Amino acid sequence: MAEMKQAMDQIQNDSSVKAAVLISGKPGCFIAGADITMLEKCQTAEEASSLSKACQDILFEVEKSPKPFVAAIMGSCLGGGLEVALACRYRIAAKDKKTGVGLPEVMLGLLPGGGGTQRLPQLISLPTALDMALTGKTLKTDKAKKAGIVDMAVDALGPGLKPSDQTTLEYLEKVAIKTASDLASGSLKVHRGPKSLSDKVFKTALKYDFVKNMIFNKAKAAVMKQTNGLYPAPLKILDVIRAGLDKGSKAGYDAESKGFGELAVTNESRGLIGLFHGQTECKKNRFGKPAKETKTLAILGAGLMGAGIAQVSIDKGMHVLMKDMSLEGLARGQTQIQKGLDTAVKRRKIASFEKDQIYSNLEPTLSYEHFNHADMVIEAVFEDMDIKHRVIKEVEKYIPEHCVFASNTSALPITEIAKASKRPEKVVGMHYFSPVDKMMLLEIITTDKTSKDTAAAAVQVGLRQGKVVITVKDGPGFYTTRILAPMQSEAIRVMQEGVNPKKLDKLSKGFGFPVGAATLADEVGLDVAAHISVFLDKEFGERFAGGDTRVIHEMVEAGFRGRKSGKGCFIYEAGVKDRPVNEEAVNILKKYSLTPKGFQSDSDIQLRLVSRFVNEAIMCLQEGILANPLEGDVGAVFGLGFPPFTGGPFRFIDAYGGDKFVAKMRQFESAYGPAFTPCQLLLDHAKDSSKRFYPRK
Repeated sequence: MAEMKQAMDQIQNDSSVKAAVLISGKPGCFIAGADITMLEKCQTAEEASSLSKACQDILFEVEKSPKPFVAAIMGSCLGGGLEVALACRYRIAAKDKKTGVGLPEVMLGLLPGGGGTQRLPQLISLPTALDMALTGKTLKTDKAKKAGIVDMAVDALGPGLKPSDQTTLEYLEKVAIKTASDLASGSLKVHRGPKSLSDKVFKTALKYDFVKNMIFNKAKAAVMKQTNGLYPAPLKILDVIRAGLDKGSKAGYDAESKGFGELAVTNESRGLIGLFHGQTECKKNRFGKPAKETKTLAILGAGLMGAGIAQVSIDKGMHVLMKDMSLEGLARGQTQIQKGLDTAVKRRKIASFEKDQIYSNLEPTLSYEHFNHADMVIEAVFEDMDIKHRVIKEVEKYIPEHCVFASNTSALPITEIAKASKRPEKVVGMHYFSPVDKMMLLEIITTDKTSKDTAAAAVQVGLRQGKVVITVKDGPGFYTTRILAPMQSEAIRVMQEGVNPKKLDKLSKGFGFPVGAATLADEVGLDVAAHISVFLDKEFGERFAGGDTRVIHEMVEAGFRGRKSGKGCFIYEAGVKDRPVNEEAVNILKKYSLTPKGFQSDSDIQLRLVSRFVNEAIMCLQEGILANPLEGDVGAVFGLGFPPFTGGPFRFIDAYGGDKFVAKMRQFESAYGPAFTPCQLLLDHAKDSSKRFYPRK
């Protein structure tokens, strides 16, 4: 900000300067937002408010400058970047894939602190401004121009003597300089405000409280439905925008800086910012660059997972061999991929010709004919050790020596799978989450024999696929499956004690999980859960005890496999949003009903579920399955939906307090036994309050 202030003074004091253009030297980024580390140094709300006020003051100078400022936007224009652009008199944006404008502060538990909550609603329609501020969504150039944020859109140029992004940036700069000159000379006048009759009527209607009340009440209802009131930022954004509309500009800016300060020191913001740092770290390859880049990727199995992996690979330039045992299986996989690409075209993420270009990277096959060109093979076959062994022995006859073999398994030990391989150092686990094209996490599993180069190759492929990647050591259930299993076991016990699946969903969502515990079981698949529970119960014994495993097995035998079969804990019908409880499943639960041993309050049931999850996560760190708490938090949130505002299970304990958490677990342990026995690392944190998984900032 000091540099910005210095530049402002130079512009204002130099009489030869008639106007200014703000442009980035980087084609892919205008300004991606403020420096978060600066905010993390703030210990009090007052310190954070002062940061916001300082930013507001500088941008007031830009806005009120007699010399016009023009924002020339190419690449990311987010958060503080958009606030800088909004303060300029004119905004020009390039029409390329990387350019977009937005206010994503809400995703960090904050509100825009540089005037964004006040300038945006004055510039564009109130509903659009609320939608942007409350969701953090990014608008591409065309939509931003239509909304009224961007004044002029500049077409991207093709390559010449320089790359296309560089020629576009230079062209954008020329257009911006000409525009700034015209603004300074008065030959270009800026006319803003409502243009159509309906816009003018709406603008007039906003003078009346009952109209504003209708808009804000609807927005608040949407926020509460989405967040259950667990995220303070969107509610504060509504208050701050309303303050500006009701009480005028000064009151609005004051409310903004005050609200920014208050939110900056909340646990929710700290948790979300921690998660942001974790996500950033997990987009790096800590194993370095692999010796050979994966250009040809072979996938065994064209089912839901195999086709999903293929889909997120072909659009990243990899040549993909997708093998299945039958033409019918291949056809289903191809249809799934084509449907995904058609959706991308429909949503204007890619052009129609790009769809054909991307699809040409896919080579469906029934044979191993071209596997001699594969740099990596990912198997996505049925979760059975004998089948996995048979597959690895068969495929090694055809693949080259350097080829990596990866297993997409959710629980089977990679060490056991690798025993069938002639080169175990080339074997690694790559656990994708369904649906692959939507779920961000990839969990990579290494054994004691997996080479560093193999791990590096697996991480590189995951990053190219656009995944957030965590790497864990091999063990039963790895990390994510292992920590989810005890919570799901507890969820079954809770339902056996008489809690209805809908009530269970309401309680888990009320704690902050985006998907209810009963719905999650249906989504994962009750047949998959039953298969994994047998394996993990055998490995971990009474620590994984909870619900009666006969419940889930009987449900599967009755055909209740979850959403995919149309029935699980709930009944699913295509095109119908309402999901009634499956009473036949409830009857099975009643057959194995349990008498509650206490702890039936809503908060106790929530903590019974969460404590099983968190304790197992910490146990994974204790045993060395996890390399660090950061990857544990990222995996829990992005893979399993642990409440994002907590920052993950490890940040949750830092905020909640280890001693307080252990005290609750001891109460549950007295009633339910070893399933609630805290692990040693958690006990260590409970005994010493100075121990934290993350150092205080």
